[in-house]
Amino acid sequence: MNLFTETNLSPDILKAVGELGYESPTEIQKQTIPFILSDIRDLIALAQTGTGKTAAFSLPILDMIDDTSRKIQFLVLCPTRELCLQIAKDIKNYSKYMQNIKTTAVYGGSSIMEQIRSLKDKPQIIVGTPGRVIDLINRKALDFSAIHWLVLDEADEMLSMGFKDELETILSETPETKQTFLFSATMNKEVERISKNYLTKPHRISVGSINEVKKNIKHEYYVAGYRQKKEALKRLIDSNPNQYSIIFCRTRMETQEVADFLMQNGYAADALHGDLSQAQRDTVMKKFRLKNIDILVATDVAARGLDVNSLTHVIHFSLPDDPEVFVHRSGRTGRAGKDGISMALIKPEESRKLKQIKSATKIEIIEGKIPTGEAVIKAQVGGVFENLFAEHEDYFEFDDALIPDLSAFTKEELVHRLLQVQLKELAVYYKDRHDLLEQKLSSRDDDGSRRDRRDRDRDRGRDRDRGDRGERGERTGKPRRRNENMVRFFFNLGKKDQLKKLDVLEIINKATSGKGKKRAEIGDIEILEKFSFFEVEKTFKDNVLSNIPSMKFKGKDMRAEVAN
Repeated sequence: MNLFTETNLSPDILKAVGELGYESPTEIQKQTIPFILSDIRDLIALAQTGTGKTAAFSLPILDMIDDTSRKIQFLVLCPTRELCLQIAKDIKNYSKYMQNIKTTAVYGGSSIMEQIRSLKDKPQIIVGTPGRVIDLINRKALDFSAIHWLVLDEADEMLSMGFKDELETILSETPETKQTFLFSATMNKEVERISKNYLTKPHRISVGSINEVKKNIKHEYYVAGYRQKKEALKRLIDSNPNQYSIIFCRTRMETQEVADFLMQNGYAADALHGDLSQAQRDTVMKKFRLKNIDILVATDVAARGLDVNSLTHVIHFSLPDDPEVFVHRSGRTGRAGKDGISMALIKPEESRKLKQIKSATKIEIIEGKIPTGEAVIKAQVGGVFENLFAEHEDYFEFDDALIPDLSAFTKEELVHRLLQVQLKELAVYYKDRHDLLEQKLSSRDDDGSRRDRRDRDRDRGRDRDRGDRGERGERTGKPRRRNENMVRFFFNLGKKDQLKKLDVLEIINKATSGKGKKRAEIGDIEILEKFSFFEVEKTFKDNVLSNIPSMKFKGKDMRAEVAN
């Protein structure tokens, strides 16, 4: 079966699929569609994210559904609101020309009364998250007595999120005569137990096993000490311009910290994790899909259901414990036939974990060197020309007479001047900054294994200890650990004074400059509304304290004090 037209699907379904641009089925679709159309057995299908599972189970069921009946015949359970909405949207697209077919999505984080009202349209298809489906069962708003097909999508993720009891309750509410299809990326013990208890002699289909990873993804890893990781991340982002990426973190706290760091450094980034309200999550995901932001920092669970085909990079800020999760994450890039890059930031003491991932997945992960400032600027120049030579629409018109006389410049001189303007802030930031590994690794990570244990303990307790966090990432609560070689300063100017990061860098450089002196190392810069914080190498503490009060910024007096 190389073409959808070679299936036995109805003309209405084929017409809808054709308009969506589908021509050849994916491997999971090639095996699953004929099975569901012709077999009454239950099914276990193992396939990675992004392999076309929704079409694999929904197209044949849509072909067989009774559109004259107003009872629920087809139920899909999935772990997250985002995936629920995506599946419902896909099914509605596939059934576009099936006038009598209705699909309703039910999920938490939205008005249950509105969803109850939508069920009065008597849909034949329900797509839902386990918790909300249970709520609706308890309110007698859902009747599953006539179900013919039940799909458990992302079953492993539903179980890992603690939905075991909900799944068993829902399954007990459905007739034994139904056909059950379990779709999962992994076959762990809990998934195996569910399948033994609720599936009858299931047929198995396995597509894209863990050892059959995508060949069009380049895998790299970079070694950075714990205190270096954010700076290393910044360099990886800056040396890969024009990227559209997801950065994966282990915990909600770490996700927000990394997103805060990137936003404070001027990147179009945002966070996606479980501590956000549903409205905030929807806003972030919409911005990312529309490319209003080009970097999404997310936990593994929060990123479920985010279906984006044009990601250029996946960055593992923290390695996952499960090698299969590493494959899942990486597989979000390199879709739709495009090449992708997966980059992992690892601490020196995580080499064993990386070796386990390489052994389990058979992925060749090549070590890269964290870029120097010179390498970053070189990459950025290439990125400017990549953008320049790409095809662009004419978004506006202007009179060529507005272009000044440029005859005094050669084309090289003109390009040089334009690049100096375009890349000024990056150039100032990276000027005289040395190789991160040589500069910091030996002095900061001799106690690597001890710090790794401390980091793990901190990760376990972070959500208990975290302070309140505002929508834009401003923090209150326990102070983060500081670099012992740095001094953190309070600075009396902030956003209201039109202060930018580049301004702070120039102020610090001016305050710490002197004949024969090396340039001061500068750490985190955090610009808040009415004041700011910055970190400077300890040996330049007196220079900062004595020189900044004698300087002015846009006519305003400046004051710097050592922060508590």
